[in-house]
Amino acid sequence: MRRQLRLLVAATTSLVLLAFLVPLALLLRTLAEDRAVAQAFQDAQNVAVVVAVTPDVRQVASVVDLVDQRSERSITVFLPDGHVVGAPGTGAAQARALAATGRAFTVQTPRGREVYVPVDGALGRAVVRCFVPNALLRRGVLVATAVLTSLGAALLLVAIVIADRLARGTVRPVVALADAAHRLAAGDLDARVTPAGPGEVREVGRAVNMLAGRIGELLETERDAVADLSHRLRTPLTAMRLDAEGLRDAEESQRLSADVAALERAVDTVIRAARRPVREGVSARCDAGVVVRDRVEFWAALAEEQGRPWELSIEPGEHPVRLLSEDLAAALDALLGNVFAHTPEGAAVTVSVGREDGLVRVEVADRGPGFGEQAVQRGRSGAGSTGLGLDIARRTAEAAGGRFEAGPRPAGGASVVLVLPPA
Repeated sequence: MRRQLRLLVAATTSLVLLAFLVPLALLLRTLAEDRAVAQAFQDAQNVAVVVAVTPDVRQVASVVDLVDQRSERSITVFLPDGHVVGAPGTGAAQARALAATGRAFTVQTPRGREVYVPVDGALGRAVVRCFVPNALLRRGVLVATAVLTSLGAALLLVAIVIADRLARGTVRPVVALADAAHRLAAGDLDARVTPAGPGEVREVGRAVNMLAGRIGELLETERDAVADLSHRLRTPLTAMRLDAEGLRDAEESQRLSADVAALERAVDTVIRAARRPVREGVSARCDAGVVVRDRVEFWAALAEEQGRPWELSIEPGEHPVRLLSEDLAAALDALLGNVFAHTPEGAAVTVSVGREDGLVRVEVADRGPGFGEQAVQRGRSGAGSTGLGLDIARRTAEAAGGRFEAGPRPAGGASVVLVLPPA
């Protein structure tokens, strides 16, 4: 925007300067010519006075020589008898013809301007010619034009600098407003902008601040509602578990207890998903290797209790990703919870962290029954699952600017991969 404003001001200022300087330069040239011609008329009239009062040709010649020595202009006197005094002139015939009319005039030639002044004297009607070369006609015009051009360039530069200052004052609040909007989009709900700049931009800044505050209020209300929901659901779930355990039919009791446990896991998953904010942004950063190792150690005890073969593979070095550690940990817990809930107890589990084309690849794989393509869609995982575990992992990857991959393994089982851009 600053560049466009500078170009606009440069274009308009250039047009104004051209409209002013070009006529002024032409006027200066005309004034220089008029001044040179006026001085030539003055010299011719001075000689004409001498021609008018003296019949001595030698005296006229001495006056002409004196004027020629003092001036860069040359004087020629055409006498009635055909004699020429002074510098030879090319217009002798024309001068004699015009002398009969008694009028003064000028003639433009390729080499300059000729001024003719007729005079009646003791020798008869003579004509005084004064020749002005082109150099005198244009003297000072080039310097004046150069000065005007320099002045125009300086004015153009000043106009561009002022336009840039004004544009910066206008653009800077817009840039700050865009930065605040990007931070809000990245999940930084504390982002605010100081209203500045033109009135319209200040109004937009205030509106963005109000929007950010409203979003924070809505999220806070949502978290409170989820917390209330969790408390409301715990009591009936506990009562259902106690009722299931109190049944006399052991098989029926076991079946209902398993259903209640699956319902509790689904409720826990819903609550975790609802409470999890989108916090991806420039400030979000964690080491995927460290987070994965911590969560694997947490789940290792349960894996050992169920007799699951357990493998952890982390490439050497750091693996920074654009996520907060708690967000990545929540996604891993959701994936590992799915593995423990929906695969046989002896099914092997492999968790790995590595690099792929500059991206960080986090994979959770198992040797269970696997799932089809439709299982990765929310609400269609089957086997008593709502699919929210996979959805949490998907949204975590997308929030970091990465992608989510899930599908069956060629050797059997299922594989879920989070491909995350490095921080």
